[in-house]
Amino acid sequence: MNNRLRRIGIILIVVLVVPALLFISFELTSLNSNEKVIEKIYESQLDAILFSVNQYSQDIMESWAGKIEEDITSGNAEANIKKITDENNSIDGVLIGDAANYKILNAYGKASGDNYRINFMDSLIKNNKSIVGRLVGYQQSGFRKLEPVKADSSEAILFFTFNNDKLHDKFCILLVNSEIFIEKVLAPKIKSVSGNEFLIYILSVSKNYSFDNDPVIPVDKIRTRKAMWLLPGFNLGILLQGETIDSMVKQRAITNLALIVILIIVLLFGIYIVFKNVRREIEISQMKSDFVSNVSHELRTPLSMISMFAETLEMGRVRTEEKKQEYYGIISQETARLSRIVNSILNFSRIEAGKRNYNFVDTFLNDIVENVFSSYKVHLAQNGFEAILDKDDSIPVQKLDEEAVSEAFMNLLDNAVKYSKENKKLLVRTGFGNGLSFVEVKDYGIGIPKEDQNKIYEKFFRVGSGLVHNVKGTGLGLSIVKHIVEAHKGIVELESEPGKGSLFRLKFPLRKNKN
Repeated sequence: MNNRLRRIGIILIVVLVVPALLFISFELTSLNSNEKVIEKIYESQLDAILFSVNQYSQDIMESWAGKIEEDITSGNAEANIKKITDENNSIDGVLIGDAANYKILNAYGKASGDNYRINFMDSLIKNNKSIVGRLVGYQQSGFRKLEPVKADSSEAILFFTFNNDKLHDKFCILLVNSEIFIEKVLAPKIKSVSGNEFLIYILSVSKNYSFDNDPVIPVDKIRTRKAMWLLPGFNLGILLQGETIDSMVKQRAITNLALIVILIIVLLFGIYIVFKNVRREIEISQMKSDFVSNVSHELRTPLSMISMFAETLEMGRVRTEEKKQEYYGIISQETARLSRIVNSILNFSRIEAGKRNYNFVDTFLNDIVENVFSSYKVHLAQNGFEAILDKDDSIPVQKLDEEAVSEAFMNLLDNAVKYSKENKKLLVRTGFGNGLSFVEVKDYGIGIPKEDQNKIYEKFFRVGSGLVHNVKGTGLGLSIVKHIVEAHKGIVELESEPGKGSLFRLKFPLRKNKN
């Protein structure tokens, strides 16, 4: 049986555990790649949001450039440009330069009359001739492009050329106050874009600009950043509201791992239940097989005895009447033994089918015990047993099924005889106390191990070691005993120690039992 169980265990592991382990291994190895895909998707979405903020900034400044070009070609350039700068606080000034000589020609708005700034711009132009040359190339191609120039200030300096034929040799410098532009122009756009889902930050070397109620976020947590196209020295940063991408990825990883652990636990528990049930079925199958073998042996022995003595008598080999009576007695005993075995099997079958009926009548427990003990004396004597009956005459009359109680008591006597070795002594005692009558059978045989004492009442169960294993039996006796006693609302008690014998006690209540 152990080999069968081992094979079944191996099959369960191969069929269930190995695929599960392969799946878990695949899931663990693919977890990081899955999270990277998720992170990449989120970053792409966040990049798109930052792109829209940059595009909006460029659209605003392009519209300013178009208006400035239109005003310069009109009759009252200074007044018109002043109007633009007054309406847009983030424009510090507008300067017109000569693309051929790389110098400032005119200054409008807040930059007019500021000789220091104009001189600074002259030197800045000479240091960035390549930018001016590139813009002129754009102009010749028929479109305008704003080009930022880095400077050590919070002011954004934007170069662009005009698309007007009258201004083909001119370029413009747009001076933008970055902080005001961020606060007044970008803030509303950022709020409309971010809503309640994102936190968008504008970061510079010296300051962090945030347009959220809780701007205190460590800069190093902002992983998704993009440079602002037209505001040199400033970056756009974005975070998910409440959770970062990293935290979401980690949370998902933890959730997946937790689910995998739960899957493993459930799978192992399922395998344990399946293995336990399979083992139980194999044990029952083995016990049934043993039962058939044992019953065959139990039936064969009395049948052989009956056949042998009947044949001897039939052939007239027995000369004396005394010997004939002895043989008749043996045939009668073996017939009774055979009858008990058959009745035991039939009664067990009725119990299993729930069809065994009990006939409760007023009787004395002592009478039942004494009748069985008297009929069993010859068998005990033939097997060399010393048997003592100690009756308590104070036991009152009670409702009992005489046949069933006799069967239960007989089974205890049979077991006591089977499982006794050298010390062949039996003590049968009846008694009464706490509203219960009882009969107990004590032997001095091999005893029952403690770990098996709760199993001996199971059908087909037989202790698998020592003399118990060698003695033939059906494995039904104690199961029937327990059922009979419980049908009387009674209790079966056992006191046993290996090597010192066993004591079985059947207790029956004195209340009236119903049929």
